[in-house]
Amino acid sequence: MRNSEKFINDINSGNTFKGDYITLGAAMLDGETKTNAFVNIPLKTMNRHGLIAGATGTGKTKTLQVLAENLSEKGVPVLLMDIKGDLSGLAKASPGHPKIDERHKKIGLPFDPKSFPVEILTLSEQDGVRLRATISEFGPVLISRILGVTETQAGIISVIFKYCDDHKLPLLDLKDFKKILQYATGEGKKEFEEAYGRISTASTGAILRKIIEIEQQGGDLFFGETSFDTQDLLRIDENGLGYINIIRLTDIQDKPKLFSTFMLSLLAEIYSTFPEQGDSGRPELIMFIDEAHLIFNEASDALLNQIESVVKLIRSKGVGLYFVTQNPTDVPEAVLGQLGLKVQHALRAFTAKDRKAIKLTAQNYPDTEYYDTAEVLTSLGIGEALVSALNEKGKPTPLAATMMRAPMSRMDILTESELVSLLAQSKLAQKYNKEVDRESAYEMLNEKIKQAEAEEAKHKAEAEKAALKKAESKRKASTSRRRSTRQNPIVKVLSSPTVIRSVLGILTKMLK
Repeated sequence: MRNSEKFINDINSGNTFKGDYITLGAAMLDGETKTNAFVNIPLKTMNRHGLIAGATGTGKTKTLQVLAENLSEKGVPVLLMDIKGDLSGLAKASPGHPKIDERHKKIGLPFDPKSFPVEILTLSEQDGVRLRATISEFGPVLISRILGVTETQAGIISVIFKYCDDHKLPLLDLKDFKKILQYATGEGKKEFEEAYGRISTASTGAILRKIIEIEQQGGDLFFGETSFDTQDLLRIDENGLGYINIIRLTDIQDKPKLFSTFMLSLLAEIYSTFPEQGDSGRPELIMFIDEAHLIFNEASDALLNQIESVVKLIRSKGVGLYFVTQNPTDVPEAVLGQLGLKVQHALRAFTAKDRKAIKLTAQNYPDTEYYDTAEVLTSLGIGEALVSALNEKGKPTPLAATMMRAPMSRMDILTESELVSLLAQSKLAQKYNKEVDRESAYEMLNEKIKQAEAEEAKHKAEAEKAALKKAESKRKASTSRRRSTRQNPIVKVLSSPTVIRSVLGILTKMLK
């Protein structure tokens, strides 16, 4: 039996902080939960990102729920990517259960059922606050990354944006973008060539096909107005609790292009708009990406590169990214190496590949004299996990097998009527769910084409009228000339020499 007293002292010395912190549960040794050895995470380092991993059914989602609740309770807003659709219960207090009471008695923490302020967001036609962004807000570089275009095609997209800027044409949605691409090689071809150079029809056609691909995955619902303001993710309620913003993504799993588009937009917007915070002592926003393996498996190269860049830079904005997945190997190494908090639930060793993955996972945790990490990873029970965080000085805390506390909110989803009631009270729904389709590039270009066609028709009519007038003038002149050269038959007879001589002869006789 290992020295229990020394273990408790090591855990307590490594998990005692000057600033605010979150308690995840109590440390375990040799299968026993130590009620006087709490496993804590300092709030100060939660912007250093994290990982929650483990096999299906081991308690990952409940750990995510516990973290979200405790962050909200500390006044830190949270954003959850809810791919499985099982997190809405955060809006209602837990009904309690004898097993929960038993668990908390072992941990040594009171169980306090509680509800939290929740905002339901959506990218699709599901009920919730609509998330949108305009094409202009993305800009040519981000749009090019999303579409996965060639360097030449990216140059054309930059020219398109420049033309719209120069001519005050708002690019709001996909129909605006498609219209300007068609205009550049159609009615506006001459205008574009004179000001910006020749644009290839083949290139614009390739770009249009990529836009249609995003459109077919629901991109037409995402692009447009009213644009979502990321500052609305930072709300605190009247009781000082941070809002838990849940994005419903249950119908997005088979739409990787749409999800990549949204994630790129969100990360870029947060990074560009949030002020530098440094080490302020508490995070500004914590984002949890549930079922992250689905994202990394299907994500575009642009999204992967963006996540890697953002993970390295965004913590200075006070934002923490937390990935929830089945195995740490699901996360790219460049991202995994940047994660400060690791909560590892049980892994299952069914195959040689599983056993290899477990050995690799064990190497990601600090060495400890109290555990054989690889062995513990396969023997953890439901609601138990290996935990290692960063202390206030940025050093790893002692590795602790932890009996995790239970969520204070409901561990089930809201009913349909509860969801309707929650949305009816949402101020954000009132702000963002109104359909807006103001005049933009699509309408302006159509009007421009219409005016050009009307002007062309007018010139054509005037030309035709002038031609008719000219023809009529020629006809009249020709007729006049013919009349002047043709004598009246009577005049012709009377003026003939014979008649004149006859008349003169008669007059001469009469005078005699």
